Amino acid sequence: MTPQPTVPFVPDNAPFTPAQRAWLNGFLAGMFCRTEAPGAAAPLPAKPRPKLSIFFGSQSGNAESLAKQFGREAQKQGYEAAVAELEQTSPEALAQEKCALIITSTWGEGDPPDNAAAFWELLAAENDVKLSNLNYSVLALGDTNYTDFCGFGKAIDRRLEELGANRIFERTDCNVDYDDPAARWRDGIFEVLHKVFSQDDSAQVNGSVIVPADIAGIGASVEPAGYSRKKPFPARLRVNRSLTGKDSEKDTRHYEICLKGSGLTYEVGDALGIMPSNSPQLVEEILQALGFDGEEEVDGTAGNKMPIRLALLREYQIRAPHRDFLDAISKHGATDPYLKDLLKTEVCTELDKFLWGREIIDFLHRSPGLKFAPKEFINLLRKLQPRLYSIASSLKAHPEQVHLTVDTLRYETHGRQRKGVCSNFLAEGVGETTPLPVFIQPSKHFRLPRNGDVPIIMVGPGTGIAPFRAFLEERRATGATGANWLFFGAQRSRCDFFYKDELEVMQQQGILARLDTAFSRDQDSKIYVQHRMLESAGDLWSWLERGAHFYVCGDAARMARDVDNALYEIVRTAGGRSEDSATEYLQKLKADRRYQRDVY
Repeated sequence: MTPQPTVPFVPDNAPFTPAQRAWLNGFLAGMFCRTEAPGAAAPLPAKPRPKLSIFFGSQSGNAESLAKQFGREAQKQGYEAAVAELEQTSPEALAQEKCALIITSTWGEGDPPDNAAAFWELLAAENDVKLSNLNYSVLALGDTNYTDFCGFGKAIDRRLEELGANRIFERTDCNVDYDDPAARWRDGIFEVLHKVFSQDDSAQVNGSVIVPADIAGIGASVEPAGYSRKKPFPARLRVNRSLTGKDSEKDTRHYEICLKGSGLTYEVGDALGIMPSNSPQLVEEILQALGFDGEEEVDGTAGNKMPIRLALLREYQIRAPHRDFLDAISKHGATDPYLKDLLKTEVCTELDKFLWGREIIDFLHRSPGLKFAPKEFINLLRKLQPRLYSIASSLKAHPEQVHLTVDTLRYETHGRQRKGVCSNFLAEGVGETTPLPVFIQPSKHFRLPRNGDVPIIMVGPGTGIAPFRAFLEERRATGATGANWLFFGAQRSRCDFFYKDELEVMQQQGILARLDTAFSRDQDSKIYVQHRMLESAGDLWSWLERGAHFYVCGDAARMARDVDNALYEIVRTAGGRSEDSATEYLQKLKADRRYQRDVY
């Protein structure tokens, strides 16, 4: 005879009403009398969900955002998804994985993003690691304005294959307009994954209800709620002020933008995205060259109907020509024999040289007989993309505002004046009543140390000073006691010393412990920020040994490399280290998030 459990009861003197005691007695009896029937089998344990690892390499946050979106979708579809930076894995760890997906951007000309550099060094090295058990696919983000388009994504894809990994879905290369190709890759991946894991009897996909849970590496969306990249906030520009003097060769401006009513917030180190409009003058010139009156109906990028004038103004990229456009105009009767010869070769070097400084309007003028239907021409254009600018302010110092420091891009080539799309939109096209579409792009890999007592060293020549103005404002507002050292460089001190008055006040207040400047054209030999670093090698090494964090912002192609080389020399010489030891020291700085870069 099966013993019955003792059922507790609520005593009469318990502090409950008779009705409450009766309800509790019934509830407790039900709980304690749930016994299995004699001989009943124990319930079978649920089959484990298949493990899916998603790794990302990200400089500006786009690859990270996509990886986390993909992770959340994988969770819904029944996978045990884990999302992590590439630097958090290794070839040896990948060898133990059944399936790994990699989403990565490319930095500069084919280089890995900062949070993927250490992993790539290990993967590219000669080693005995075999990845024959690994199933993988790569989603690569890039920009066709760079010669080595998606170079790092391609390199990591090739290397995994060389080490024996099994590519389960072809790599997808995305331009700056990555939403649609990324969605196609995602859909294709899930179709293939179901086949991969259906061969494993221990795995069950879509076989049970999955209870939402916090999964390693999958947090809230990178984009803020409400207004975002896909739905920018119509902000107002309140201040448009020149930072350069009359003798400057540049036009650098300080902008203050009102975010009131948006709900948008940001941290110092983040970027502001701006959705610009094209030059109305250039739009009219293109319409005239094509013989359009501007009212012809075409599809916008979202499929909505609109006049072609409006589509060219707000929806499409109308400056830089791409290969598909050039092929199309060649087939439509372009009369330039040199261009036709360049298009026949697979070698892009000469074509890239020819295209530098030329725009779509140039090719329309070179072949005045070209004829396109309005819809046909629109289909040759790519979507106009937002521009990202490092934020130059702290919300604590400027509530409901965001500040920017922007070079207005203007130059002349091939007999025409050229203008940057967004920088001139800001400088000339936006008034106090003109909506300025903006969103916040978080930069989680460019952050102040959590401990305000930690000293920081900032290297920001030109507009690279922007995030460091924000850093200094933030540290002043929070009462951080860590010492702050800024290296700033520009062409001439008399006309290019951005925020000079503010920096001098911060020095007087003790917020800025040290300011080293390098004005390259104030003397016969050019002096840059890396030279000032080397001149102060001993002090800089001392700061690093005290735990200082090191930051760089600005030009990726030359300045950031030169600064990196200078820092290596300082560690090697002032630190008295060997070449290998100096390299290891810098790698540890990066791994510990003490060496961070915001470069472009």
